[in-house]
Amino acid sequence: MAHGHPDHHHEQQHGHQQGPGHEQRGTDIDWSEMASLLETQAELTAPVYRQAMAWLAEEAAEPGLIVDAGSGPGVVSCLFAEAFPDARVLAVDGTGPLLERARARAARQGVADRFDTLAGELPAVLDELTYPADLLWAGRSLHHLADQRAALTAFAARLVPGGTLALLEGGLPSRFLPRDIGIGRPGLQARLDAVQEERFTRMRAELPGSVTEREDWPALLTSAGLRHTRTRSFLLDLPAPASDRARAHAAATLARLRDLVADGLGADDRATLGRLLDPADPESVHRRPDVFVLSAYTVYTAVRPA
Repeated sequence: MAHGHPDHHHEQQHGHQQGPGHEQRGTDIDWSEMASLLETQAELTAPVYRQAMAWLAEEAAEPGLIVDAGSGPGVVSCLFAEAFPDARVLAVDGTGPLLERARARAARQGVADRFDTLAGELPAVLDELTYPADLLWAGRSLHHLADQRAALTAFAARLVPGGTLALLEGGLPSRFLPRDIGIGRPGLQARLDAVQEERFTRMRAELPGSVTEREDWPALLTSAGLRHTRTRSFLLDLPAPASDRARAHAAATLARLRDLVADGLGADDRATLGRLLDPADPESVHRRPDVFVLSAYTVYTAVRPA
């Protein structure tokens, strides 16, 4: 599992931290190879995570243990260590090489004395926790688990009484370009969204033991024995003209999409993507003046009754 990835679901949205769009955590994805992309996306999205953490601090004021369930390479885990300087942070993920990167990041940022990792598949690996969590963060990791209701119940069981579960799911698809970009047929990103939704639906259906759930997250949190408290969305709004870093993110996301969903697009849209990704083309995202980054991230919180 990895988060802080390329916008899973919704090509960053449903995705790790979040990565670019509907990044499935299926067996067809090598998350170790994805590490650089996951880190770049999470670093670009850091302002959103900092806002979310400030908001979480209103409810979980002084957590002793923060668990990042589906941490990927640890960008968000280290942001938690920064935002809560008295807390211990545990990054949990099923991919060992990503956890190695998380430990290296924690060392570089001077928080290694309060930082640890746990390798294993969610939610079962949480049984290995020595102490229950005061704050458990699941950032676009839940939708990669076959039985989301059961997973939420397992998450809830690993909280201290009065502890908070913070769930990042849903939100809105990322946008990088206007509807009409002057080449190809208008509405390219909307069509990419539709193809990604179909791919995401297949990914969910193909998970062994997959259970279909209505994505009413507050109701699911309540069914897990928690008291749903708040919901808030946070915007990543990087307007045009985009920085080099934002352009690189847009290019990496669109390139990843092209690899993932090109078969579901028409020849005209594939040709348009080719031009958008060609650094030598004046219409590419590397050069055009109207590139921006706009995404919405929705966080749901719930508390285990005391």
